[in-house]
Amino acid sequence: MNHRILYPFADFGDTVAILPANETQRKGLDTPVDDRDGDDSLVTYFELARVMERASRRFSGLLRAELTKLGVEDIGPAQAMVLLAIGEAELSVGELLDRGHYVGSNISYYLKQLADGDYIDRIASQRDKRSARIRLSEKGRQLCAGLRQAAKGYERALSHGDQDRRNLETAFQTLHRLELVWGNAARYGI
Repeated sequence: MNHRILYPFADFGDTVAILPANETQRKGLDTPVDDRDGDDSLVTYFELARVMERASRRFSGLLRAELTKLGVEDIGPAQAMVLLAIGEAELSVGELLDRGHYVGSNISYYLKQLADGDYIDRIASQRDKRSARIRLSEKGRQLCAGLRQAAKGYERALSHGDQDRRNLETAFQTLHRLELVWGNAARYGI
């Protein structure tokens, strides 16, 4: 498959394909295996993690810029992601922790900031007054709607047809599988 046809705006000069474990040579996307140097190596999980971390930082920068465009100065990208994780649901803090992989002390800090900025409503539990449920306030719903609208613009810029949508789905599934494998490996070993 010629990726330059699908992505004419992209430069794949240094891109490598991740091969099955039983293949020992690196392939370029458009270059036959025989035309490549023999000392090239496969993409490692460390390189993949580094790209994921850089992409995450770039996304945070993009999210910060969108917040600025929307006139939001009192919260940052991490808190905006918490709002998006809450969505239309009414959740306990524990349920929110399960939805995103937050550190407990961080989520408490984020929720305090969001409550102080009137982005969320905290509702005392009927059964246990010590615990609370959280949901988006009207201000939080409006911010999420603005962020989703901005995301549609980026999706249109990135998606040029069904193949791009399938590639995005494949990338999501692969990253989700990596998350599960790495999480289980950290908890239980390999």
